[in-house]
Amino acid sequence: MMDVREHALKIECGGDALVAILSQPVAPATRGVLIVVGGPQYRAGSHRQFVLLARHLAANGIPAMRFDYRGMGDGEGAARTFESVDADLGAATDSFFAHCAGLQEIVIWGLCDAASAASFYAHQDPRVRALVLVNPWVRSEQGIARAYLKHYYIRRLFNPQLWRKIVAGAFDAKAAGRSLVGMISGAIRGRSTANGESAADSTLSNAGTAAPLADRMADGLARFSGHVLFILSGRDLTAQEFKDSIAGSPRWRKLFASSAMVRRDLADADHTFSRREWRDQVAGWTVEWLNSW
Repeated sequence: MMDVREHALKIECGGDALVAILSQPVAPATRGVLIVVGGPQYRAGSHRQFVLLARHLAANGIPAMRFDYRGMGDGEGAARTFESVDADLGAATDSFFAHCAGLQEIVIWGLCDAASAASFYAHQDPRVRALVLVNPWVRSEQGIARAYLKHYYIRRLFNPQLWRKIVAGAFDAKAAGRSLVGMISGAIRGRSTANGESAADSTLSNAGTAAPLADRMADGLARFSGHVLFILSGRDLTAQEFKDSIAGSPRWRKLFASSAMVRRDLADADHTFSRREWRDQVAGWTVEWLNSW
């Protein structure tokens, strides 16, 4: 393990200031990792996950930058969605190169909707050599309905606590029934595109309507010539929705057939890898993969 130096940076983006923390090893490196925040959180991450990941990377000789894009954390400007952060990613990459001597390429590491944002951006910037996409966000009404039915309701039927509630008369059958009916309705509405075979065509045929997120991610990754590592949690509905969305898709099957795309599954982990052993495993996989090519 190497010594790590950290310092704060101020990044200009469209007239607003972004705040970043750069974790650097003492020795110069040609490859760095840009950690992108996902969801309504800031650069520390849930359970300080991004702080610890950046320091682990730097201790293994890989500089890492984590930052708040506009409207998040300490980033100035109006709040924006993950689909509107290309300029922020570009500004952070510019700053990374400016403050890290010898840097030649970066890897974007993103959790949840940050993974989706990275897949949209990467092919536009030749400095991005690889992506680490963790529990990507491909949320749709139909997708989450199917995920709940498949991975929540069925599992709950075998939960002893549920049956104890039923025996004790503490189970609200009417509310549960309404919820189940709603989920089934949502899943049925999406059955025509459930296998990913015609989702893009059927959606794009409606003027002004964007394609499903999973298809847009596939499109971005098909344009990207670098390496990609997927890390997926086993006990996370976001990850399950992603897995279900790509399961029957010829486009995704073709992408995963490439030797440049690698998948790792952590069966017991939740969305943010809240236990130390899960967090350490993700960090370990990241370093191992970065050193494999």
